[in-house]
Amino acid sequence: MSDRIVLQGVSARGTHGVLDFEKRDGQTFLVDVTMDCDLSAAGRTDDLAATVNYAEVADDVVARITGPSFDLIERLAEVVADDVLRHDLVDRVEVVVHKPEAPVGHPFTDVQVAVVRDNAARVVVALGSNLGDRGETLHAAVGALRALPGLTVTAVSALVETDPVGGPEQPPYLNAVLVGRSTLPPAELLAALHAVEADHGRTREIRWGARTLDLDLVQHGVPGGRREVTSEVAELTLPHPRASERAFVLVPWLDADPRATLRVGPGPDGIRRVSDLLADLDRSGVRPGPRWEQP
Repeated sequence: MSDRIVLQGVSARGTHGVLDFEKRDGQTFLVDVTMDCDLSAAGRTDDLAATVNYAEVADDVVARITGPSFDLIERLAEVVADDVLRHDLVDRVEVVVHKPEAPVGHPFTDVQVAVVRDNAARVVVALGSNLGDRGETLHAAVGALRALPGLTVTAVSALVETDPVGGPEQPPYLNAVLVGRSTLPPAELLAALHAVEADHGRTREIRWGARTLDLDLVQHGVPGGRREVTSEVAELTLPHPRASERAFVLVPWLDADPRATLRVGPGPDGIRRVSDLLADLDRSGVRPGPRWEQP
């Protein structure tokens, strides 16, 4: 049995629920979080950096309870779990959401939804298309990535339309960014991305030319975390060498993950917030795109 941190009964009022009065009036939710992790280093060193700061976890839970409304507490449990798994030390998390004031219509004590999720490397994939039905192509690509074994999609940004950067004259792009957790090694994940591209007629005849679908692996693992992978080989450079300079990547990435960070240099000082990087870029070529097509 692994070491464990248990945070029970984090309570706040939220507006999650299907019914109108639930969204209007709100109600109390309680959340339990159980984190499996290796605490041996913390036990030896008495160093907070060697464990998970449960006060930060509690802050994140309350932010989710009091934040934007979800219809289902299953969704609330899912996003809480994903927040917890941002902590690289956590190998597995169980999240239990209690809804003691749920409109059940009969006497009851509590309603609970529990989810268990395993941690893996947090990955970032940039999507783009500027040929054919761009929106349909990106919609289908996201569907293919959701179905990919070894990849759990946790967030997809809104679409943006962008002016082409470099290459020959070509139509504007639709771009988005997908964030997820992957158990696949970087090379295998990249090969899977290329297979999805090929399924949508992607060719590589002209550098930076127009394409039906472009899927770039931007980052593999949280910068500075134990699952981070960096690579400088020609076939796979990680993190993506030009991501920090591309507003068409950073704008949707920030939408998908407002707390995202990117490695731009060696060591801890080489890790930057995506929001800070974006503040230094010209965003004039990036504008809101259409809504995602419904499944």
